[in-house]
Formats: sequence, C-alpha cells, structure tokens
Amino acid sequence: MSQINRREFVKAIAAASSAAAVSVPLSACAGPGAKRASGGAKARVVVIGGGYGGATAAKYVKLLDGDIEVTLIEPNAVYTSCPLSNEVISGHRDIKTLQVGYDGLKKRGVHVLQDMVIGVDRTKKVVTTKGGKKLEYDALVMSPGVEFHYDNIAGYSEAVINDIPHAWKAGEQTLILQKQLMAMPDGGKFVIVVPKGPFRCPPGPYERASLAASYLKHHGKTKSKIIILDANDSHSKKGLFQQAWKAMYGFEKEGMGTNGMIEWVKASEGGTVNKLDVASKTVHSDFVDLKADVLNIIPAHKAGKIAVDTGLAKESGWCKVVPMTMASAEDENIYTIGDSCVAGEMALYGNPNANFDMPKSAHIAMTQAKVAAAAIVAKVNGLPTPQPYYANTCYSIVGDDYGFSVAHQYRVENGTFKYIKEGSGVSPMAMPDKSPVPAIYRKLEAEYADGWVRNVMADAFG
Repeated sequence: MSQINRREFVKAIAAASSAAAVSVPLSACAGPGAKRASGGAKARVVVIGGGYGGATAAKYVKLLDGDIEVTLIEPNAVYTSCPLSNEVISGHRDIKTLQVGYDGLKKRGVHVLQDMVIGVDRTKKVVTTKGGKKLEYDALVMSPGVEFHYDNIAGYSEAVINDIPHAWKAGEQTLILQKQLMAMPDGGKFVIVVPKGPFRCPPGPYERASLAASYLKHHGKTKSKIIILDANDSHSKKGLFQQAWKAMYGFEKEGMGTNGMIEWVKASEGGTVNKLDVASKTVHSDFVDLKADVLNIIPAHKAGKIAVDTGLAKESGWCKVVPMTMASAEDENIYTIGDSCVAGEMALYGNPNANFDMPKSAHIAMTQAKVAAAAIVAKVNGLPTPQPYYANTCYSIVGDDYGFSVAHQYRVENGTFKYIKEGSGVSPMAMPDKSPVPAIYRKLEAEYADGWVRNVMADAFG
C-alpha cells in the first residue's frame, strides 16, 4: 500500500488478531505525506531478536503497512521453541517439531539478517552488527530475550553447562539434559535448581519435574527422585501441579524426605542454593547438602545484554516500558518486548501494593509485539492508535494425557497496566460441586497444548 488511511488501519488491526497501540504526541510522526526514508521506504524498522516476540513484530509491521522496510536481525538460522521443549527432555516429543526457520518472514518481505547486534547508537539511530553492518532505523524493536547470570551460586559458571545443563534456551542444551535423564540409574536423583523470580516461563521448572518423573515412571525407575530446590516460596500453578503430583507421582507434602517421586523444597526451608561442587554435582544451601546424579541448574535471569548495553535496563536489570505502546521508558523510538521487559505494577517501580506482573512467556511476547507493531505503524502514518489489549495463555503438561493452563488478560487504564479478572484464570482443581475434574478435561488440555504451540509458531513465523 502506498498510503494508509484510518479506516484501512483499523481494518488491518482487526485482521491482525487484535494488536493495539497508543495515543502519543504525533509531532514527530511521519504522516502519509512525510519525506520517505532512503531507498523509497516509508520508514525503516529494525527488529533485534528472532524469537516469538521479534518474529511477530517483524511480521505484523510488514502486514500492517507493506511500505515500511523491516529488517530482522537474528544470529541463528533456525529457531527452537522453548514452550513444550520439556516434552523433548522426557521423550514425549521430537525436537524437530519445535523448530522453524525464517522463510515465512522472508516471503512476506521482511529482510532477515543472520548476524549478531553488538551496538545501538540511540542518538544517531544506528544498529551495528558483528558482521560489520550498520543499519539506520526510524523505530527499533528490542526483543533479545534474557541474559543468564551464573554468579549467584559460588562454583557455578557458564563453562560447566555442558555437564550441568540449564536447558533454558531450547536446542543443544535440551538434548544434553534429555540424554542425562535417560541414562540416570534407578534410585538416582534428578535435581532442579530454580532461581529467584522473575524468570522466563514461570511454570517451566515444575513442568520439567513432572515430565522427568513421567519418563522415570514409564521406564521402571520408580526408586528415583526428582528434587526441586527453589529460591522462591511459591510458584505458578502450584495447586494444580501438586494435585497432579499426588495423583501420578506419589507426592505427599512439601519438603524433602517424603516417599513421593517428586519433592519440592521452598526457599524458606533450604531451597535457595548458594554453592556448587562441580566435580561431585553437589549443591549446598543454608539447610541442605544434596548430591545429584543429574543436576539441572537454571541460572538467574536479567534483560538481554544488548538491551542493558543500550541503556534500556536500569537498577532492576529489566526494561521498563510505556504501557500504551511497549515503547521503552528510556527511549520513545525503541520498543522493548518479550522477556527483557517487566510489564506490570511491580513494587520494583515504587508500587508497594503491586499484585501482578505479565509473565515472561511466548504468548505475552507475541501480544506485546502486536501492540508495538500497531503503535509503530500508527506513528509512521500520523494516525491515532487503537487501545492496546494484552493476553496470555500458557499450557503445562505433567504426564500422559494430563495438562492444564492459565489465561490472563490486561488492558491499560490511565497509563498503567490493569489486570482483567473477568475471563482470566486457571484450570479448575475441582468441579463447581467439589467433585473431581473428569480425566477428559486434563486430556483435552494436553491436546490443546499441542495445537497451541503449532498455532503460535505459524502466527509468529509464517
């Protein structure tokens, strides 16, 4: 389209599955009659990071206005989905079902540059890559994911991750942990160390414990233990996980020394690991010394390095955003989406009564990407932008034919994020009459999870 008007824009937003944007000062907007960027493009948008968030942002900017030049910079030729990668570890899924390339985006007119960003000049609005490219931008989407920090545990470092894998970035690490689990002897200990939140995929460690237990149970290794040492005192979907553990894996109660296959040790009872002996795979907390046969330490998270280096993450280590647009609170020309940002009413931002934060999930990253895409296109075209709406869906698989989910919705009121209770919630632990949830419900949710991941991958990369 050579020019986009308000009616076309609103129709495009509706067709693009309810993205949204913002009411911002339009003095700096390049309206339909504004001077075009070099090369004839209406504007230049650069996207850093080709995960769910970055791929979605690149695709939807191009969908909403084909005259905008969009470049996605991503070092990998193939993306491997973290959602449902725990099923690969347990042997329930082939990793190839979670892998996708960028041909779909290329067919839509997105320039895909396989390279790594090493610098962003916010004053000149130029992105520099390791391969020597310098790309000017009118708007920049920052979606680099998270950076792992290994210094919270004495003795732990990135150098040991092939022996003590985290598998918190899907791919080679996933297959290393799979191999270790499958080689573990009956009676062995599979120890998962969970960092203090926030971290990517809040229910992920507990799903991993569930599926590891499922593998051991089905392969006759019933004397084995899955022990979760948690730096938190609670966790996502806790009631649903523990209900499933009791039904499937003999879970009795919280703490160590129980008869069940899965044990969960919270922070206040010794779950926070502070030291590692690499040679013996022994972890130490203030109350617990535990030697593992398979040790899975999930490192602490912070915003991706390029976001930090660009000055978008302050004291918290995370990137604060403008709720109406997902624009960085530090730079109106940069839109920070996905795992690197913290979006919500966290006490971190001076609200002691904060009670929610958007989870670091694939689905919310994609919603944030659509909000940012619509905001960018509206700004380029001098149009008022629609009201943003954020949604998240997250499925967890805990065993054969057993899954559950959570759904969250958010809107923006008076410039702040607002959680919407109506339509949000989690899978029920019991029916309204207090009777058990029928098995078919759990089976259907496990099936929905597979459909969900296929749909979001097609939406982001297709």
